Amino acid sequence: MPWPARWTRASRTRGGGSRTRRLLELHLALLVVTALASMTVLLVSYREVQNAAGEMRTHGAPAVQGVSATQLALLRAHQEAQDSVANEIDGVIGAGARYENQLSAAEQGLSRLSDVQIDGERGRGVLRTVNGLLTSYSSSMTPGTVKYVDDDLMQREKFEEAERILRREGTGVVPRLDVLQKHQMQRVDRISSMGALQQTGWAVAELGLLVLALTALSALWVLRRRCGRSHDPWLLLSLLAAVALAVVPLWATTVTQERLDTARGRLVAIEQRAHHDDRRELAGSQQFVTDNSTTVRGGLAAQRWQSWTYYGALGGGALIVLLPAVGICRRLNADYWRAG
Repeated sequence: MPWPARWTRASRTRGGGSRTRRLLELHLALLVVTALASMTVLLVSYREVQNAAGEMRTHGAPAVQGVSATQLALLRAHQEAQDSVANEIDGVIGAGARYENQLSAAEQGLSRLSDVQIDGERGRGVLRTVNGLLTSYSSSMTPGTVKYVDDDLMQREKFEEAERILRREGTGVVPRLDVLQKHQMQRVDRISSMGALQQTGWAVAELGLLVLALTALSALWVLRRRCGRSHDPWLLLSLLAAVALAVVPLWATTVTQERLDTARGRLVAIEQRAHHDDRRELAGSQQFVTDNSTTVRGGLAAQRWQSWTYYGALGGGALIVLLPAVGICRRLNADYWRAG
């Protein structure tokens, strides 16, 4: 064969090898960048949902339960105090003691609320005001049940004064606690709902993993068609890891989000039940609040598999970065870099 023909064929071969090398290098860069970006977003998004469940369990649920329990204890204390001096005393033996017990429960509830309320400085201000009002309420109601038992006029005046402190619209104890509870429920809604930013994060993560999988398939095709390699185990493993990462953390997040939705629904029921101040329903409402609060915290209890999923995703992220790099770099080194 004349030397010009041999030279032309060699040039085409070298040109094709150079294009294949650049194509593999492009695949390598795209795989690494996509893996790093998608895994960063995925891990942050997953951790945000798990943190939301933890915050609901340790702060949101106790705060909502605390306000509702305190309101019900105050309403029941007020009712028990009235019953203790009612004309038909036979049916309410011990009502005075029950008034003291319920008032003590309300005071303890307010003390705990200062540590768990989730309305920040505004909530602390409400609680300081409520504590002062509760002292005034006790100063009016207690003499009415003890000191002025035989003075109907003074007793009625003290009871009316206590009633105003307890229920006066806008400035009473219960309305102020209603405002605090409203703000806390707004905070609970924000904690337990997946906002637009979180949804965007998951969309970016899943899209990145899809691009990663398609790029891995493309790299396998290049190795098969241009390099004569039927398969590359490193790229195959990275492809499987990408599929697992696209499915398992998303499934775990969906399960956690369903638990958050259930918890939010129960907290709404607790908040609404605190407004049922019928005397016959108060004891049942208190038990309802206690039982549902226990259920909410139990449903949001930290599960070991959630941590395993996070650390598994972290390990999988390391694999989808390293495996393609090892597979393609080995081929580039064997066929192009070392030869060059």
